[in-house]
Amino acid sequence: MVALRGREVDSFLARPDSGRPIILLYGPDAGLVRERAEALIASAVDDPSDPFSTVRLDGDELAAEPSRLVDEAMTIPMFGGRRAIRVRAGSKNFVSGVETLALSALKDCRIVIEAGDLKPDAALRKACERAKTAVAIGCYTDGERDLAKLVDDEFRNANLRIAPDVRALLVSLLGGDRQASRNEVRKLVLYTHGQSEVTLDDVMAVVADASELKLDPVIDGAFAGKPSLVETEFTKAMNAGSNPGTIMMAAQRHAALMHKAALAVDAGSSESSAVEGGFPRLHFSRKAIVEAGLRNFTAQRLLAIIDQLGNAALEMRKQSALAPVIAQRALLAIAVNARRRG
Repeated sequence: MVALRGREVDSFLARPDSGRPIILLYGPDAGLVRERAEALIASAVDDPSDPFSTVRLDGDELAAEPSRLVDEAMTIPMFGGRRAIRVRAGSKNFVSGVETLALSALKDCRIVIEAGDLKPDAALRKACERAKTAVAIGCYTDGERDLAKLVDDEFRNANLRIAPDVRALLVSLLGGDRQASRNEVRKLVLYTHGQSEVTLDDVMAVVADASELKLDPVIDGAFAGKPSLVETEFTKAMNAGSNPGTIMMAAQRHAALMHKAALAVDAGSSESSAVEGGFPRLHFSRKAIVEAGLRNFTAQRLLAIIDQLGNAALEMRKQSALAPVIAQRALLAIAVNARRRG
């Protein structure tokens, strides 16, 4: 059985084994599947955009003629050089083509298959794990350490510094999809071009704007102490296709902005001016409910909420199947506790 785990995956991706040219990438993190597929294709050919070097096949179309996979892999390029085949697996079965290919002698050709979250008994996964010339690599949601490494790598390449507390907040706002996380970090790098350090205000301005995500009613309801509103709006958001990780991200950002506003109130500002100064681009229709939320919490309690939301976000990454339940429970807890002043 050739199913790589942990550091074996990093080693293989850094130096793919030419004796195992068939590579299956599968798992719940579609962004990580795509990112790894692109890296493997890029290291297999001189120009991934060259149609003579890289062939793209649809798995469902391939299912009608699985032998086409073998034919493509055995084709000698018109102008010589290495080739790569990228297959996007769908719902239909083309395993017979993979099994035949695994028994063939391939030369200068890499086959990368992208799939979803395959069960251990899925035919495609079993075929690739069983074959001596293939390898199966699971692509699972990033943990805190993976996300921290992603942030560190991107900032190191951009020659940017970031304070440990700001880094911790940024990491807590990422996750769920590797490419989406990397894109958020790269947006932050572009936003801070010309600076030497990424600040908390930079992170708040760029990463996960709750207004843009259309999740304001859920979040506002939680901090205003309205559990019934949270339940109703959370259900609407989920039915509309919102990702629970995105909802949690918006809640974390809102909590951080609320804490900043609470500190301003402690320093002598009015609730109105603290909200206006602490919430960028706040729509006038939200001002009253955000101020109501600010009256419910002290700065110290908001710090505890930020910590609770961070723990919930981590738990969601560990138990992705329960992510909606964990997110809703965390928001309801805020709504219930908002009624307890002080």
